Amino acid sequence: MSDNSFVILFLPAELASLNLLAAFAIAALAGAVKGMVGFAMPMILVSGLSLFLPPDIALAGLILPTLVTNGMQALRQGAQAAWQSMKRFRIFLLVGLVFLLASAQLVRVLPQDVMLILIGAPITLFALLQLFGIAIPISRATPRVEAIVAAFAGFIGGFSGIWGPPTVAYLTALGTEKREQMRVQGVIYGLGAVALLIAHIGSGVMRADTAPFSFLLIPPAILGMWIGGRLQDRINQATFRRATLFVLLVAGANLLRRGLMY
Repeated sequence: MSDNSFVILFLPAELASLNLLAAFAIAALAGAVKGMVGFAMPMILVSGLSLFLPPDIALAGLILPTLVTNGMQALRQGAQAAWQSMKRFRIFLLVGLVFLLASAQLVRVLPQDVMLILIGAPITLFALLQLFGIAIPISRATPRVEAIVAAFAGFIGGFSGIWGPPTVAYLTALGTEKREQMRVQGVIYGLGAVALLIAHIGSGVMRADTAPFSFLLIPPAILGMWIGGRLQDRINQATFRRATLFVLLVAGANLLRRGLMY
């Protein structure tokens, strides 16, 4: 068994139970945020789980909950609406898929400090840009811009499981209508999650001793997403999203700190 063996299963029972409860709480929080704003589940999961798990185990943990919840989000307005979104953003999906599959193989060869920095940097940058209201307006989608954003999103998504920030920034810059943006995010993230699962079966991140952990995180993630959806109509979404960005900023900065001080 490697040094990055599955700590929740191999730690003493009491400590393992605490870790598992903490993982459930993080998954529920990630689901609640996703239910509110349609994204950020991978960022919260990988940031939170990495506090007490090796980065590759944290990455394995987020794969199945992300896959299931994105499927729910993508199909909320029905299969036909999801199919139309797939056709509209087909370049983004195809280019992102290629880069995701390619960069997924970096997980097993990158040093842990480098991986922490590469995960923390996009989280921190995205949170800062959003908190300061910095956005690049794009009047219309062009194949070139869409391919560039997709390549970047797929590249960081493959080794970190996080492809949301550039995707959200791109859709926001286009001025995408709220319901369509939620649906498009679900479609893009859902297909990306399928690719991520396939890629990390190949990379060895998703394996016999990590898959059960990822499976156990599905119920709390779904519960959190349901709660987030219910709260969406009762709480000021802009205020809640801003608070979420502060949490993500702290989480991303902590990952950067760990990577720089590793």
